[in-house]
Amino acid sequence: MLQIVVKLISTVMVLVGVIMIYDARILTKKFFGFGDQNEASSGLKILGFVIAIIGGLIIYFI
Repeated sequence: MLQIVVKLISTVMVLVGVIMIYDARILTKKFFGFGDQNEASSGLKILGFVIAIIGGLIIYFI
């Protein structure tokens, strides 16, 4: 039962990471109001990539 819950949570992590990668510019315009959106969108893409990798590794090893 615990494995199923952990796999569901890690699947959601992968999903959130992929959404952050693809919609980084839209999320930057919506949530942040400062001028340099290129750095903010690349930061969100990097964060989404890290979250997706962590979620994928959890799925793989459990």
